[in-house]
Amino acid sequence: MKKQKLIFFTSLVFIIIGIGCANSATNSRMIILESPQEDLSSTDIAATTVLTDDIKTEKKAKEKYVRGIHLSAWVSGSEKYRNVAAALFNNTELNTAVIDIKEYEGEVYIDGIKIVNLNDAYVKAIPNLEKYIADLKEKGVYTIARIVVFRDNTMTRKNPELAVKNPDGTIWVDRKGVAWLDPYNKNSWDYNLQIAQRAVNIGFEEIQFDYIRFPSDGNTKNCCYSKPHSTVEASKALVGFLKEANKRLKAKDKDAKISIDVFGLTTTASDDMGIGQKIVEMTQWVDYVSPMVYPSHYEKWNYGIVEPNKEPYKIVYYALEGALKRIPNEKLRPWLQDFSLGYKYGKNEVRAQVQACYDNKVGSWLLWNPRCIYTKDALKGQEDENTYQQSDPPTPEMLKTEKSKQPIEEKTEQSTATGLRP
Repeated sequence: MKKQKLIFFTSLVFIIIGIGCANSATNSRMIILESPQEDLSSTDIAATTVLTDDIKTEKKAKEKYVRGIHLSAWVSGSEKYRNVAAALFNNTELNTAVIDIKEYEGEVYIDGIKIVNLNDAYVKAIPNLEKYIADLKEKGVYTIARIVVFRDNTMTRKNPELAVKNPDGTIWVDRKGVAWLDPYNKNSWDYNLQIAQRAVNIGFEEIQFDYIRFPSDGNTKNCCYSKPHSTVEASKALVGFLKEANKRLKAKDKDAKISIDVFGLTTTASDDMGIGQKIVEMTQWVDYVSPMVYPSHYEKWNYGIVEPNKEPYKIVYYALEGALKRIPNEKLRPWLQDFSLGYKYGKNEVRAQVQACYDNKVGSWLLWNPRCIYTKDALKGQEDENTYQQSDPPTPEMLKTEKSKQPIEEKTEQSTATGLRP
């Protein structure tokens, strides 16, 4: 439990440093946990989302909502940035850390796994990880280990027999030159599950599987697997992996929670989207599902919206509305966008997505930024951790983001940070 006596002190700190006092005419205030490597945004036009004041409060005192942020291994391993993250957990509604334990390059950030060490996949990015997890839990922060499953550029190179192949037998790679483990190969399953089991053993409360899918980009027509590939078999393979994960991670001595990251459109798609992800079938074997409903990742006219990236409320609202027709509310915990890609995102855009969750009676959410840069002005105080406010009525028309309806104000971000890596 977080100590209540911190609330008064937190309020004074917020007043002094001006957190939460930004408006549409001021610069967006950011928490920067890792130095940007490149500019994701192609426009400097500021966001124009307007949140309605006509809201009603819904409180569920007995329910613990999960509201978290993604933390890379390098951020988690830095004492400086641990302190910055701690300030967020202590002073805002955030209560969950999603920490990278295995990434798509195949780097594994947990020691003590024989097969990982034998294949030189271990990277010591997070010193004293076990103690760090214990410290977070002591402060009331829920800990989730994120594991990239089948996209793996290390294990595949060391063990080509585990990789997705080209017709000529060479290792297939995606558009970015990254190799993939064969999702049909149970040795690929076992490798990732050994990492998951180790993460639970050192204290993580939940395992989150990302890239729990088949390849989606590159020349996928050339992909050759260890068994005949089809939509039906692909879906069975992913469900089979999750069944095995459920068996291993929910043993009597473990009982860890399991979650999965899925494409945003899986909430409404009728097929597997060519990647094996069928949200209903997968949900049966996990505790939580996190569709990545980033507006920037939707194409024109998805859900009938001309420019989805400029309509964060509507995209998230429609995506979750669709999800709730197929999976239980208590299992839904979406990833929301706190980064700019083609359109400037700040406080209003982040808050609009959060509001779309609440208007679907979804109280839990996670914020994603690959660089771990978060908009602190979009976060409410610690006292709001287990409450939310719902629009009245909860319709997509409550919040508008069309430029034609709101004045455009240009903003510039003023922030500095020291990078952890070159």
